[in-house]
Amino acid sequence: MIRDSRQVLTELLVLDAQRGSERAFRDLHDLWQPDLRRMARVRVDHPDSVDDVLTEVWLAIARGLSGLDDPACFPRWAFQIVHRRSADWVRKRMLDRRREEMALAEVEQLAPAAPAAEPEPSDDVTAIRAAILQLPSDQQQLLHLHYQLERSIAEIAAVLDIPPGTVKSRLFSIRETLKRKLERKNSHE
Repeated sequence: MIRDSRQVLTELLVLDAQRGSERAFRDLHDLWQPDLRRMARVRVDHPDSVDDVLTEVWLAIARGLSGLDDPACFPRWAFQIVHRRSADWVRKRMLDRRREEMALAEVEQLAPAAPAAEPEPSDDVTAIRAAILQLPSDQQQLLHLHYQLERSIAEIAAVLDIPPGTVKSRLFSIRETLKRKLERKNSHE
């Protein structure tokens, strides 16, 4: 395994933080917070909620860091925590939305529906982004990990706790879905 300077620094900071260094923990936070934030942002659609999720993530990291046997595993372990905390947030949000929908069902029956707005023409990048936003959050997260955070198939498999072959097949399937959506959109224009 080739270790870059960031990985070596991470390992040293983990070891120091495990020994009780608050400074090392702050430095570890500063080093990894941007990547963890980007990952959380993929699943959590509200900026304030991303901050809440990340607070929970860093609390879990602080509680569990002493039990991390291999400092080299910190990135994968931290991404797994983000994945789980984000999934918890999504589940809670879905329950909240269902409750809101049930509460508003009667109001919607009484009020006339607003006419649908005409979609504005968009360029290819906007069309791709829109198609990605229509995907389920777990598929968006997979794309984000692979293409934006440039994580390997093996790293993604470890973070999501699924076999590498499953990661490959899901990425292929997602790309095919996006391709069909874009082809359909282009054929209607």
